[in-house]
Amino acid sequence: MFSTKRNTLIGGLILAGFLAAVPAVRAGEIVPALGITNSTSDQSDEIKLFGSLAARGNIAQALKAEVGVMYRNESYMNGNLNVRMWPITASLYVTPTPQLYLGGGVGWYNTTLDYDDDTGIDSSTHQDFGFHVGGGVQVPVAEKVSVDLGGRYTFMDDVETELNDLDNLNPDFWTTQLGLAFKF
Repeated sequence: MFSTKRNTLIGGLILAGFLAAVPAVRAGEIVPALGITNSTSDQSDEIKLFGSLAARGNIAQALKAEVGVMYRNESYMNGNLNVRMWPITASLYVTPTPQLYLGGGVGWYNTTLDYDDDTGIDSSTHQDFGFHVGGGVQVPVAEKVSVDLGGRYTFMDDVETELNDLDNLNPDFWTTQLGLAFKF
């Protein structure tokens, strides 16, 4: 879908622009969350739990920036391949109201392909850039605490595997999460 070199270049430029804006962040929040995730690949229909942590801040009127990390894990081919992913993402969100946010961003996806010992294939780890779109809603529950319900869809290049029955893995995935936004 996207070329790796182009992804790296575009992702790097967007991330550099995002990091240049970070010093301007005002009125921040920390958002720990738990959620569900699923790959869009035909080879996996498991919905799995994941955890994430994000830091958000207003950088302008009706514009938020976010840096986040998460951990996700999925099995393919009857457990012969376990995919573990540790993405670090940067997002920009338009906030038409203080409760609603919509936007997208880029991520650096550290991915480990962990093959079952019976396959005789060594595990491998690689890094790729991906893009995501998403949004959410925050409902205040106290002066400096809100419930945060969000979701996103992530687009990534296919990953080559060593399994005969699965030449390329489509790592695109969606997430839905519920967390608490602690404002500071």
